[in-house]
Amino acid sequence: MRAIWKGAVAFGLVNVPVRLYAATGEHEVRLHQVHREDGGRIRYRKVCSLDGEQVEWADIAKGYETEDGELVVLTDEDFDQLPLSTEREIEVLEFVPAEQVDPILLQKTYYLEPDRTAAKPYALLRGALEQTDRVAVVKVAIRQRESMAVLRVRDKVIVLQTLLWPDEVREADFPVLDDDVSVRPQELTMASSLVESLAADFDPSQYEDAYVTALEELIAAKVSSGDTQAPASPPEEEGASEGGAEVVDLLAALQRSVDKARAARGEDADEGSAGSDSGRSSRRTSSTGRGATGGAAKARASTAASSTTKAAAKDAPAKKSAAKKAPAKKAADAEDAAPARRKARSKAS
Repeated sequence: MRAIWKGAVAFGLVNVPVRLYAATGEHEVRLHQVHREDGGRIRYRKVCSLDGEQVEWADIAKGYETEDGELVVLTDEDFDQLPLSTEREIEVLEFVPAEQVDPILLQKTYYLEPDRTAAKPYALLRGALEQTDRVAVVKVAIRQRESMAVLRVRDKVIVLQTLLWPDEVREADFPVLDDDVSVRPQELTMASSLVESLAADFDPSQYEDAYVTALEELIAAKVSSGDTQAPASPPEEEGASEGGAEVVDLLAALQRSVDKARAARGEDADEGSAGSDSGRSSRRTSSTGRGATGGAAKARASTAASSTTKAAAKDAPAKKSAAKKAPAKKAADAEDAAPARRKARSKAS
């Protein structure tokens, strides 16, 4: 586990340095929203409602709307000026009986791990809570939010459980509960008997999330049967620029529209594919900034290069034959020139 907070528990003159860890985690199968047709991820972007422009995180502030419709904008600098006296300290306010804390107030649970140098004061606080059967009411600031919380002992660990503020608990206003409902003694006895027949000690390990289990089995079955597809990548992740991606997406949509229209008219699919191939070739040329002349020039250059290659291939056997005849001709010329050279040497002597 990774500590999400580091500070100290302070009660009286005793100070216990601790680290805070999340004690719970939701067990869920992470699912993404995707486009049913091509599997593309559905993205949510922060867009200004006035100009329709996408807003970067650094440009986002928080706003409060007053009762008369005025807007108060609060920036990070405004929040930095607010006091958080308990930012790095868990301040013990009082010790109360555990049964007096209404479970409806309980929120998230955290483990408190002591520093190695604070093992003794940690054990002292733990023992005092166990012996008195009380919980410590504290105030703590976690992630820039001040909360009320209680410290209690679970096994050998002191846990911190954040609480709702009293005004955050809604009142149950159900008029039907005020009606005079009569329950016969026989009915109450039968209900009590049913309760006793199902009475047991609570063991949460015997229960499981049947929905999540079934969902995991469904996913595993699809994977084992090969019912999967490669995750779709948006154009920008494939190295294309934003402008190019928009052009490609637009052209692809237009091509699908053309193919659909041809299919509706009953035209041959091969004609459509041939036309689409030539259309895509033309569009690729235009999307990179080249005109029809550039494409024709490229085609002529390709044809000329092909012709030169073929001509070179035809001349290759003739050149090889000439290369084979060259040594024989040199030998014959050398034999004809030998008598003349001998005569020249005899005259010189």
